[in-house]
Amino acid sequence: MAQHVFTPTRILAICALFGLSACGDTLGEQALLGGAAGAGTAVATGGDPATGAVVGGAANVGYCQTYPERC
Repeated sequence: MAQHVFTPTRILAICALFGLSACGDTLGEQALLGGAAGAGTAVATGGDPATGAVVGGAANVGYCQTYPERC
């Protein structure tokens, strides 16, 4: 039987990904929440926080603008 290991890094990454589900009501909130989730995920996985923030912000804004009924 396989054992699942939840390290602090994995827990932080999962929490950051759940942060993307909170889209925000305005364009600024969407960019801020996505950027924070992207930066948090990058830190948790050993990536560059600035790149994670840019990618996360752009992805969240793109998603929320494309599917506003899901945000």
